[in-house]
Amino acid sequence: MPITRIEESTARDEGAVEFAGGREAYAPGDAIVADAMVRLPKLLPATATARDVRDLFLDDHVHAALVVDGERLLTVIEPHEAEAGGDGPARTMGTLRGRVVASYADLWETWAWMTAHGSRRLAVVEDGRCVGLLCLKRSGRGFCCDAGIRARALGR
Repeated sequence: MPITRIEESTARDEGAVEFAGGREAYAPGDAIVADAMVRLPKLLPATATARDVRDLFLDDHVHAALVVDGERLLTVIEPHEAEAGGDGPARTMGTLRGRVVASYADLWETWAWMTAHGSRRLAVVEDGRCVGLLCLKRSGRGFCCDAGIRARALGR
């Protein structure tokens, strides 16, 4: 079940959280997850194996493997789950629990939840379809964006 609303208070006096295009959210209601998600995350097909997942994690910028059947998100695998040996199906690894968020969820509340739980990646879903990936930067003060990922890929 995707995170859609965080129940505990998330009011903070810690400045803003940065997202796409240098925009910032200062409080709940300023933005939604869809405003900050990476729209073209790397995806693995339902036929992917554990070896495919380990190969994906060779890129030190990849912190979550999203396995899909068409557009339907099957599972989210974290690096520590891929370390086990074998070459079984990737779809049997990982989980969706605590690793997905609805595209319309409040960005500030989602950021607060992610920082409180030490989570840096959440798959973004709409009706079970994977529509993006919310990627918290290492600093914890902002989110990765498509433009930044493209620039890094081009060596800028």
